[in-house]
Formats: sequence, structure tokens, C-alpha cells
Amino acid sequence: MLSGRKLSLRPFFRRQIVPSNHSLLRGIQLAPAPTTCTPRLTRFFTSDSVSESSSGSQGNYTGKPYYITTPIFYPNAVPHVGHLYSLVTADIFARFARITHPTRPVVFLAGTDEHGLKIQKAAQAHGLEPRELCDRLSAQFRNLAEKANVSYTTFQRTTDAAHREAVEHVWRILDAKGLIFKGTYEGWYSVTDECFYTDAQVTHITPSAKSSSEPTSISSTTTTTIATETGSPVEWSSEVNYKFRLSAFREPLLAYYRAHPESVFPPAHRARVIRELEGMDGAVDAGVGDLSISRPRARLSWGIPVPGDPAQTIYVWFDALIVYLTGVGYPCATAAHVGRSGNGEGLEEKNGAWPPNVQVIGKDIVRFHAIYLPAMLHALDLPPSRALLAHAHWTAQQKKMSKSLGNVADPFDAMDRFGVDVVRFYLARVGGRFRDDVDWSQEQLEKHADEIKSLLGNFFLRITSNAIAARVAQAPVPSKTFADLLADFEVDPDAANFAGADAHSSGAGTGSSVGAKPGSTSTTNTDVLISLRRLGGNVQRLIAQHEVGEALDEIIRCLKQANAALTHTAPWAKTTPPAHAQVSYLTSLETLRVCGIFLQPYIPGTAARLLDALGVPERERGIEWTELGRGEVGRMGGVVRGVKLFEFGKGVTEKGK
Repeated sequence: MLSGRKLSLRPFFRRQIVPSNHSLLRGIQLAPAPTTCTPRLTRFFTSDSVSESSSGSQGNYTGKPYYITTPIFYPNAVPHVGHLYSLVTADIFARFARITHPTRPVVFLAGTDEHGLKIQKAAQAHGLEPRELCDRLSAQFRNLAEKANVSYTTFQRTTDAAHREAVEHVWRILDAKGLIFKGTYEGWYSVTDECFYTDAQVTHITPSAKSSSEPTSISSTTTTTIATETGSPVEWSSEVNYKFRLSAFREPLLAYYRAHPESVFPPAHRARVIRELEGMDGAVDAGVGDLSISRPRARLSWGIPVPGDPAQTIYVWFDALIVYLTGVGYPCATAAHVGRSGNGEGLEEKNGAWPPNVQVIGKDIVRFHAIYLPAMLHALDLPPSRALLAHAHWTAQQKKMSKSLGNVADPFDAMDRFGVDVVRFYLARVGGRFRDDVDWSQEQLEKHADEIKSLLGNFFLRITSNAIAARVAQAPVPSKTFADLLADFEVDPDAANFAGADAHSSGAGTGSSVGAKPGSTSTTNTDVLISLRRLGGNVQRLIAQHEVGEALDEIIRCLKQANAALTHTAPWAKTTPPAHAQVSYLTSLETLRVCGIFLQPYIPGTAARLLDALGVPERERGIEWTELGRGEVGRMGGVVRGVKLFEFGKGVTEKGK
């Protein structure tokens, strides 16, 4: 291996396919990187020169597959709500990608990070072999994804043979390029985080400064050192291991993040990454800022041995970060690189999937994904992820969830009690802004459960009632569809009866609707049409900006308006002219159709039941079909029958029934 030389780096992450003989390091003669497999992928990553909008929904998509990942969960304990939050967030983006370009392949990776000292110690404590413990706990994370209706395509475990092959391949390439060297590493090590920290990244807590919320593993009688970012206990460690020349990538990383404001979301995390990089010493000779990437086998036996040095084990984070490459067939596609079917299908759909379009991570692992991984990718001549979405955490009673405090929320129990889609809705509605920690509260969960059941479930049952059907049947043209109504409206709103329906008094009706306000001017059918026309552009713009919660707000706003307009018009009342009742009926059904399409990523099971009941064909559930009047609802005078949209778990009943 090469050591002590000045390294000349090419510009960071050029957007082009890099020739196989291209060297990262100019002026250095490199040994060929060995490989143990026969490449079968047509192409591993797609450059930006290939259009991502190269076909419409009517033809086969020829651009880059959409690739999204969740964090690779560490299965040293059972899953919690934070894991579900990451999975559902990524699933929302994956499902939006599918309905935006129905013929575009979507590669969605989840998985478990199963090596490291925590697993080794947990297995010892349970009297199990590490692999046996991993098998048990990894299955629970897969079960969580399945139960939450998360549409992952690949569940990648770091104990899989294909992943070990990828890790060894990467190690050999970096070694051949002179980017790995052996030396003594000293620093603060956290078993909890599986991470070394510098003096600047830890806090020394005296007994008088400790709070009741500190983990029980932190002594209350002696000075304790913790990682400032995560609060995990650390201990001083000095050992001989291998290091990666992370410091050599400081300047290209800085240049990249300064030039790409979209690279990390929310923006505060990008700013923090830049500050951290600015604080690094880039002097390669001094070795300052270089990353420990192995541990002595005597200390850590549960992991992948260093190629050529069985006395060392590859550092768990170095190992884990490579899983995003493994999941799309790096360094070559074999029968092990498969999706959930397990039969080798879907390999071709992964061709050209790199880089990820979005990587969903927790805010506590930004450094690993925004500094360590991009540096490794740069060394491999591969482009970085196009966007990191670093979400905040869920707390309980405004405190971090922990076993010692007894405040860990069980995601399986929540879905059993309230239903899968209600929990998904709550996670997106409350946690979809990602900037600040949010509190898990049963009271808030019940509040938002009532909200979506009223705005969507009850609304659908109201508009499909027998009383409204009887009034619509008396309209001058009972078989009129919304498309017909819209065509009339474009010519003459008065002739289309919109003006009359909007002006009609709701005094004959009874009850109230969420969102209705006395004297409000935003509760008419015309206003609903205006909002629906704007909805598609607003939702797509916000999703492109990673504003999941804001996009959901737009959908909910339309549903609130439609509920209020229904109450305003009172189409069930005998005093409401049948033509006006028909306007309300058809506008409400169109609202449900359009909103139902946009709700598919958030509450997929419920949205599917709604669209089925509306008679919307599978081929008409993409975003292009959210154009007003384009759908099939009510065509040829068909009657839409109301159904119960929400499932209810143990001990939960539908209010108001």
C-alpha cells in the first residue's frame, strides 16, 4: 500500500460514465482491482445525460430507475416507532415515483446492519450465536415493513454472502489506490453508536450536571463522557487498525456541498456538514481526520475479516454503508442479488439504478452518509446520492424513547389498535416536515385518526347515501358525468348549475362538516374545482422538495373544502333542486377520485378501497389521471356504492356511527 504521498484528486462527482481504466489518483500507478465474480449488469449507474422523463406513461420508461433507500437498521433490539417512521417515509416517495411514471422501475432497499460489537455482546448476553440472534431480529424488521404495507423491493442483510463480496471488493480497490493504511488509532469509542469520536465531538458530564433522563448506563457518581450528538456513553480506546484517507476528500466534498443546495434536506443538516468539513484538517501526511475502518479481531470477532489480514475485522459502518451498492448488484449481479421474491427476478430492473434518488436516514447518522459514504464513492469513481433526507426523531413525553424510561412506543401494537393506514397517516401528518423532533402521543394519534376518518371515510359514505342518490335521479339528465358537467361549466357556469348550487342555502340540511365556517366564501363547489385544479401541481412540487407533510396538507385542504361545500349545498334535502344536488354529488365524487389517487402513497390500503369503490381502473391511478374530468367515475350513469374505508384494530371503534 502507498503511504505518505500527496494525493491529486479529480473534480468531485463528475456527471458522466467513468471509463473502467480511469484512476481517481493522478500520478499514482495502481494495481488492478481483483474481482471474484463475472459482471452481468448492462450498466451500474446512469449519468445525468440520460433523461429521467424520456417516456410518458403510455410507453416504456427508458431513463434511470428510481432508487430509494432506508437506513440499514441495527437489529440489536426489537423495532420501534422510529424504524417505522423511516420505512413509511421512504415508502411514500417510492409510491409517488410509481404513480408519477408508472412504467419506470422503482428499486426500494431496506435491510439490517448485522455486524459489530453491539450484536456480539447482545448475542453473548442471550446465550446465542450472533447469526442466530440476527436471524431472529432481522425477521422482525422485515415483518414490520410487511405489516406497514411498505413496498420495498430488496431487503438486504449485511450477513448475506453477496454483501461480503461487495465489501471485500471495495476494500481491495481502496487498498490498491493507496487510500488504506495501517496505524495506531486513538479516540473515544461508543459501543452504542459503533463509532469513534474526537475530543471535539464528546462532552464530559460531571455528577452535578446529570439529569434524570440520562440512560442508566451513565453513572451518576463519576464524571462521564458521552457523544455530544447522540448522548451515547464513550470510552477512550487506543488500538492498531486500518484507516481510510478521509482527509484527502475534504476539499472535493466541500466544493460539492457548496455547489449543491439540494444535496441534504432539511437545509440545516447541509449547513452542519459544511461546518464539519471546514473544521477538518485536510493534511494527508499528518493523518488528521482519517477514518478508522477496522478493529482488532481480538476485540471484534463478529464481522467481515480484512482481506489479507484475518487479525483485523472491518469496521461496522464501513461495512454497512456499502450495502446501498450491494442492493443494486455491485460489483456484479448474481443470483443472490434479488428482491423479495428470492428467485432472481428483477435483476434487469436494477441496471443503471445508481445513484440513489433519495436516501432516507435519521438525523443522528448524517455524518456517515454525507461524509464517509460520499468519500468512499468518490474513491470508487461513483456519483453520490442525489439527495439525503435526514428526518428528526420521535419522542415520548418530550423525552427520547428508551427502555430505561419505559417510554418506547411499540409500532406493532399501534397498528393493531388503530389500523395500518391511520398510523401511516399520523406519521406523515405530524412528522412529515422532518426538521424538529415530534412527540408520539396516543391523544394526537386519536385526533388525527378522527380527522382522516371524517374527511375521507365519512365524506364518502355521506355522498353515496340513498337520500342524495334519490335527489340526483330526479335531475334533468341523471346520467350526466362530471366530465359532462365540467364541459358545461367551461362554456357557461350558470347553465351548468354551479352558480345556483353555490348560492343554494344549506338551511334545510342538518349536521356540520369539518372545515365549514359560518359565512365562509371558500365552501362552494366552484372553489372546490379551483383547488382541485391546483392540487396536482402543488403536491408534485412539494414532494420534489421533500415536503411530505406540506403535500399532505394540500390534499387535506381540498377534502375540507369539499366536505364544507357538501354541507353548504345539502344535496340530500328536499328543498335542494335536483340539478344542484347533482352538481354537489359529481363534484364530491371527483374530489374523492383525485384525492384518492394522491393519497395512495400515504394510505395505500384505504386509497385502494376508495378507488375500487369509485370504479377507477388500475390503469387510471397515476398522477396524469388527476386532471379534472379525465376519470371514469359515474360514467354511463353508474351508481357508486359507499363502503367503509377504514379498518379498526383492537378496542377502537368508528365514532359517529
